[in-house]
Amino acid sequence: MTDRWLTFDCFGTLIDWRHGIRTTGELLFPGHGEAFVDAYIRFETEVEGEPSFKRYRAVLTEGTRRAAKHLGLDLKPDDATALVSTIPYWPPFGDVEPALGELRKEGWKFALLTNCDRDIIALTQRRLPASFDAVVTAEDVSAYKPSPAHFRLFQSTFGSSADAWIHVAQSYFHDIQPTHELGITRIWVNRHRAKDDPSLADAVIGGLNDLPDAVSRLAKVG
Repeated sequence: MTDRWLTFDCFGTLIDWRHGIRTTGELLFPGHGEAFVDAYIRFETEVEGEPSFKRYRAVLTEGTRRAAKHLGLDLKPDDATALVSTIPYWPPFGDVEPALGELRKEGWKFALLTNCDRDIIALTQRRLPASFDAVVTAEDVSAYKPSPAHFRLFQSTFGSSADAWIHVAQSYFHDIQPTHELGITRIWVNRHRAKDDPSLADAVIGGLNDLPDAVSRLAKVG
């Protein structure tokens, strides 16, 4: 039998991205952690969408600068790289280990398709409770999702010969919309109960506790 692949977005899907950004923001700007998260996410997307590709460490730094300026907060120059320093320590969600453990026992191979640098994701993988058989980073393809570059590289390398391939992600904008357009089977992990159109996903779950059942259903359909 050929390989069966589950590809994952990392930050927000496996790693508690909001917690990491909020905690770092609270360290920088006490009492403003939640506001910093919301502002940072807005400006990260803006920086990633600019014509000139920047490594993710530069995105983290520039996003921090713009978020602080937008909120009128005093950012010390040396603190602009705070997210770069803390990201290797951001924790995985509690539902990651049991879900990936069960799916690995069922014979699935795992890959990360991440808007990240190679060195940062290597440090992050030390926190993840499972090994990954392949990794595609933004640095590898010089692009950030929702660009299709991650998915096309994985497809040309592994997906075209796979018996099954399902992509699992929390971000509707970065992952669910582009995989819908590419015709890739996809599971939306709607952790924050977003109101986007669920019909663009093949399955919608609230967390990874429900992932093994969703994968089983879609694999049978496939």
